[in-house]
Amino acid sequence: MADTDETGERGSGRSEPGGGFLMGRPFGVPVYVSPSWFLVAALITWIFGNQLDTVLPGLGLARYLVALFFAVALYASVLVHELAHAVAGLRFKLGVRRIQLQFVGGATQVEEAGTPGREFVLAFVGPLLSLVLAGLFYLGMTAVDARTVPGVLLAGLMIANLIVAVFNLLPGLPLDGGRMLRAVVWAVTGKAMTGTVAAAWVGRAIALAVLLGLPLLTETGYLRVGDGESGGMDTVMNALLAAILAAIMWTGAGNSLRMARLRENLPALRARGLTRRAVPVESATPLSEALRRANEAGARALVVVDPQGEPTGIVRESAIASVPEHRRPWVVVSALAQDLTDGMKVSSDLAGQDLLEHLQATPATEYLVVEEDGAVYGVLSTQDVERAFVKAMARPHSG
Repeated sequence: MADTDETGERGSGRSEPGGGFLMGRPFGVPVYVSPSWFLVAALITWIFGNQLDTVLPGLGLARYLVALFFAVALYASVLVHELAHAVAGLRFKLGVRRIQLQFVGGATQVEEAGTPGREFVLAFVGPLLSLVLAGLFYLGMTAVDARTVPGVLLAGLMIANLIVAVFNLLPGLPLDGGRMLRAVVWAVTGKAMTGTVAAAWVGRAIALAVLLGLPLLTETGYLRVGDGESGGMDTVMNALLAAILAAIMWTGAGNSLRMARLRENLPALRARGLTRRAVPVESATPLSEALRRANEAGARALVVVDPQGEPTGIVRESAIASVPEHRRPWVVVSALAQDLTDGMKVSSDLAGQDLLEHLQATPATEYLVVEEDGAVYGVLSTQDVERAFVKAMARPHSG
C-alpha cells in the first residue's frame, strides 16, 4: 500500500468535494475515507473470503463476514500508520490538514517540515508503527490456535502490516522511504530540491521495477495473489495489481517534483509585479473615451470610480472584448463593470502562497490592487497570475 504524505466540517460521515467521507477527528485531525476504499474493501473481502474457504472450510458463507472484518481491521492499521505521521507533525507544531484513506493506502497532509531532521522523523514514524503493529499481531497469533478465526485474522494482519512497513521503506517518492532519502540528500547537500529530485527518480525506478518484477515474482511462485488455481485469471490480476501500484508510484513521484518546484518558485509570484496599470473613469464615461485615456496613459485596465474618486468596480477585460468597436461610443463603462467586494481588493504586498490563497478564497477575473494606505495601485488579472504560475513551474530548479 502506497503512503503519499505531503503537506469547518461537522459530524462524522459527511462528505467533502474531493475528500471523501469525514469519519472523525482523532487528535483534531479530520480523517476522510475515499469512495474508492469501498471498492477495495469489497475486493479484499472477496479474495480473503475465498482463501478462508481452504483454511477454515467449516465457516461457509460466514467466511465473507470474517473477510470484511479483516478488510476494516487492515485499514484501521493503515489509519494508525497515518496517525503516526500526524502526531509527529503536531509535536513539531506543524499544520496537519487531513488524513485520507484511499484506494491503496493512505495520505497525511502535513505542512512542509522545514528541516531534513524533521522530514526524516515525520517519514520514519509511519513504517515504525506498522512494524510495531506487525509485532503485536505476531504476539497475539502465538497465543491462539492458528486454525481458528482469531488465529487466521491475526496472521493476516501481521503479514499485511509487515508488507505495508517494508513497502513504505523503499527509498523512492512518494513512499515514506523516499521522504527519508530526500531528507538524507537534503542534509548532505543543503538543498531540499536536490533531495526531492533524487528521491523522485528513485521512486520512478521502483515503479518500473514493480511493473516488471511483480508479475515475474508471482509467475515464478515467490509471490502469489489469489488461490493459485485460477490460472490465467491470477496472471491478469497480478499484472493489473502491478500496473496500478506502478502508476500510483510514478504519478506520485512526478507530483512530488511538481510540488517541490512550486514551493521553490512560488515566492516569485508577487501581486505588485503582476499588476496592470489602471486609469480611473467615472461610471457614465463611454467605453471608447475610457479606452482612449488608457492608451494615452499606457494603462491596460479600467477602474470605475464614484464622484469622490473612490473605486466602485473593475471593467472586465472579457466584457470590453465583447463590445464591437463601432458600438463603444454608446456603451458606458458601468455597464461592463464588476462591482467591487472586499475580497476583490488585494494588497500590493501579497506574494506566493498568501496571494494564491486570497485569490482562491474570492474567485474573480480581475482584482483591485491597493497600497497599504488604500491608494489604488492597479488591476490584477487572473490570466496574468496563471501565466506567471505556469512560467514559474516550468523554470529549472536551482540545484
